[in-house]
Amino acid sequence: LEEIVIPSTYKGKAVTALVDNAFSGAKVKSITIPDSVTSIGSSAFQSCSSLTSVVIPDGVTSIGNQAFYCCSSLMSVVIPDSVTSIGSSVFSGCNNLTSVVISDSVTSIGNSAFYGCNSLTSVVIGDSVTSIGSSAFQSCSNLTSVVIPDSVTSIGNYAFDDCSNLTSVVIPNSVTSIGDQAFRDCNSLTRVYYKGSASDWNNIYIGDWGGYYLTDATRYYYSESQPTEEGNYWHYNANGEVVVW
Repeated sequence: LEEIVIPSTYKGKAVTALVDNAFSGAKVKSITIPDSVTSIGSSAFQSCSSLTSVVIPDGVTSIGNQAFYCCSSLMSVVIPDSVTSIGSSVFSGCNNLTSVVISDSVTSIGNSAFYGCNSLTSVVIGDSVTSIGSSAFQSCSNLTSVVIPDSVTSIGNYAFDDCSNLTSVVIPNSVTSIGDQAFRDCNSLTRVYYKGSASDWNNIYIGDWGGYYLTDATRYYYSESQPTEEGNYWHYNANGEVVVW
């Protein structure tokens, strides 16, 4: 099949949910989900290996575990403002996924949500996310930079493990814990831009092996105005770009 168009009504009733495993394994390139749908079930599109595009409508509030697991041809995803949580392994194994935009309504990114998305070069994490699950971006080997929003308080175990091309990360001072091996094998990580002071940084719990490359990288502390004392400091320029003082 080239395309599946899911109707908004069936036998006079609105289609509001896609059940678990609804299209699992289907050989289809494009799927259109109607605006009436509010939930996408677990494994709904698992292993749809030919699926290249899908538009998640604005009415969807939940995306079940492994919903798009191993959709190996899927290239980009925009998660709408209506979604509040991304389940475990939702996009795991989508190894052609190059860009992801996570809306400001999402509060949590599940375990292994983007595990093994080794073509992912760009990810925008919304400003309401409070936790990044274990292995959420593990083995995203082409991810080069990450900005963690101010809302995040915890980064799970293995969250960015084996992101071998990750060179820089922005970490807010809202983060209180970084899990075990969270940045293990991030051997290209050379710059950490921290949105707090040195004393704030020292209060973060960093788990075993979680900070080897993280703590060895050159760390810059945030200063909105040009500092008078010596040290490594950074700020945002007028274009919202990270700039070292």
